[in-house]
Amino acid sequence: MAPKGSSPQETEHRCMGVVQEALDKREAARNKPQPWIARKLAVFLTIGIIGYSWYVYVGRFCVPMIKEDAGALGSRGMGGELQQRSNTSHAHTSRTVGFLVVFCVLGLMTIWAYEKVVLTPPGFAKHHVQRTPPPPIENGVPTWWDTPSEADLAAARFQASQNPPQSPSPARPRHSRSESRHRKEGSRSERRSEKGSQNGNARARSQEENAGVTDALPPVAAVKAKATEEIIPPPSHQQPQIQPEPLPGTANVQKPMMYTRKPPETPILLPHYRYCHKDGFQKPLRAHHCRACGTCVLKYDHHCPWIGGCVGARNHRFFVIFVFWGLPFCIWVFSTLIALIARASMTQANYEIDPQHVVVMVFSGFFTIFVGALLMSHIFLISNNMTTVEHFGVQRMEEREKRVLARLHSWWQFGAKMATKREWDEEWGRIRKEGYMWWNESSRKNWEATMGDKAWMWFVPIGHSPDDGLSYVVNPRFDKEGRWLPRREWPAELR
Repeated sequence: MAPKGSSPQETEHRCMGVVQEALDKREAARNKPQPWIARKLAVFLTIGIIGYSWYVYVGRFCVPMIKEDAGALGSRGMGGELQQRSNTSHAHTSRTVGFLVVFCVLGLMTIWAYEKVVLTPPGFAKHHVQRTPPPPIENGVPTWWDTPSEADLAAARFQASQNPPQSPSPARPRHSRSESRHRKEGSRSERRSEKGSQNGNARARSQEENAGVTDALPPVAAVKAKATEEIIPPPSHQQPQIQPEPLPGTANVQKPMMYTRKPPETPILLPHYRYCHKDGFQKPLRAHHCRACGTCVLKYDHHCPWIGGCVGARNHRFFVIFVFWGLPFCIWVFSTLIALIARASMTQANYEIDPQHVVVMVFSGFFTIFVGALLMSHIFLISNNMTTVEHFGVQRMEEREKRVLARLHSWWQFGAKMATKREWDEEWGRIRKEGYMWWNESSRKNWEATMGDKAWMWFVPIGHSPDDGLSYVVNPRFDKEGRWLPRREWPAELR
């Protein structure tokens, strides 16, 4: 019930204001960067895990073996055969020292690389660009899709639902059903409008005019506009509509857009697509806003809690080196502990396992899997000159292509799917190669762009990253606004 003395309109406006204020507070809290202690907490946890691993492996594993304690793993007092052979003492000590040396080398390289990646900032855009007012947006339509390609696909589904693909036949015009539907909606809207005018209530009339008509929503209006442009033929005084060309090998069969490859048409290189409204400036190429850090990062890859910050242009190389040395370090700790524990269990009947050995073995086994997967994924990404964020965009294109192939062919027609994909590649190029904006023509050039052109730079965490995060060359198979061009429009030397 409305408060006494308040009109229903005032009560409604007051409620809407409260809701909007709550939404604004929620959005502000969401965009607020995390506190420093929250971002760096995992760094202290990582240092603690590394330090504890050193204590257990050196103090409770290697030192007792060197002292030849009776209960130590691999000691001479562990088995009767070892107790009878006193001449094995030297070999036993050498083996233990070997364990310790390998552990120290791998551990020190891991710590060195970790210190380098934590203390090296990824590169922040605010240090290289000035704050500017937002550029004007041309023909901007808010949509809920990730890319315009998805909006086009929705429009194509609408078109295909009205006109399923079929061979040419003397059927009635394709636009008849659409026109009848629009006429029905128009007549329904007119009847409701007349009813509202008779009541003399202007507010009710404006609501009735849009009641049940989804075209009042801008995203739906944009989709139906796209579909209507392709369905309804132009008037006689305009130029005739150009029909899309059929795929190679599909003569006399016209396929709608939902049955063809349709790269995104978003001009991502234009200023209003690169403008960050949170920081108030135009982002450099490949930069991205990190919500956790609260700023734009040059060549943003991902926010890594284990290093307490972002992986970007200027510390990506050190991150890969850290992961590279961390993998053999974890493998060495896990393999030596589990091997000697298994041997002790078989050679000594009353052997009691050290719980701290088990804890370190579990940690090392888990991080072996985690770090191994991380290393493989970043080797793949760097070889294609991609970041994690950019790879998600490529995946969306590939997933859309799979859906199109599933509509075009049955699930068991693998050969037909491959043939169609080859036709698309002949027309456009491969998605991860020619169809990727930052591809450098070869995996070696892609790798050197991030890791350096000297082999020692791939393993030793010294110097600086060759990537400054500001200078990138766009693939010449894209236009100046960032749209993927078909092969016929490529430079002649690249076709």
